[in-house]
This record gives sequence, structure tokens and C-alpha cells, in this order.
Amino acid sequence: MIDRSPFTRTAAHVAFGLLLSFGLMGSMCKKDEEPPPMPSATAEPTVAAPTVLAFQEEVDAGTDAEKPKGTGAPAQSLKNCCAALKQNAAGAPDPMKSYMMAAAGACDAAVASGADRGAAMGGIRAALGGAALPAACF
Repeated sequence: MIDRSPFTRTAAHVAFGLLLSFGLMGSMCKKDEEPPPMPSATAEPTVAAPTVLAFQEEVDAGTDAEKPKGTGAPAQSLKNCCAALKQNAAGAPDPMKSYMMAAAGACDAAVASGADRGAAMGGIRAALGGAALPAACF
């Protein structure tokens, strides 16, 4: 006859459970796949089509006596822009503060030289490094 004592059944259950858990663990541990090969560095560079430049002759607007001369006095709005840049720089965090101070310096230089507002704004925007212009600069 077969012995069906509680100890034998428990040992069989434990053995079966161990075999089952080791079998599951073995199936879960798979070898990692190899990464795909790196692309070669010898890729052909793309060649842009050559652009054709057309030259235009400069049209003379008249003699120097006929051309309007700047007064050397900048517009009041540019002075207001410089003041707003300095004020915003005072409360700005460190990396933005240096950009705003550089823009304020470019603004002051434009005011001192009597530069055209449009030309001055290009230099001010470049000095800002992506920061927003104050409302007084518009």
C-alpha cells in the first residue's frame, strides 16, 4: 500500500512547490539581447544645392547735403527702455541678471551714440540672450 501520512504529503507538496518555483525562475531569466550595431561614421554628407546670388547696384539717394542728418539725440522711448532693463536686472536671478545688464549697457551705448532705435534694438535683443524685453522697449 501507499503511505499517505501527513508528513509524506507535506514533503511532496514542498518538493513540488520548489520544482515549480525553480522552473518559473529559470524561464524568467533570459539572456539579454545584444544591442544593435552602431551606425557607421562614414555616412555620405548631404550636399546643398549652390545658391545663386544676384547683385543689385546701389541707388544713390542724393548728395550728402540732401540726406537727412541725425540729431544725435535718441528718442525718449530708448532711454525708457534702458531704465526698464536696469530695473528688471536688479530683481532677476543670477544668469538672467548678467544678460539684462549687458543689454542695458548696449542700450546706454546706443543712447550715447544717438543710434537709430531700430538698429539699437537688434543689439539689445542679441545681448539679452533670449530673455524678454521689458514693455518700455516696444
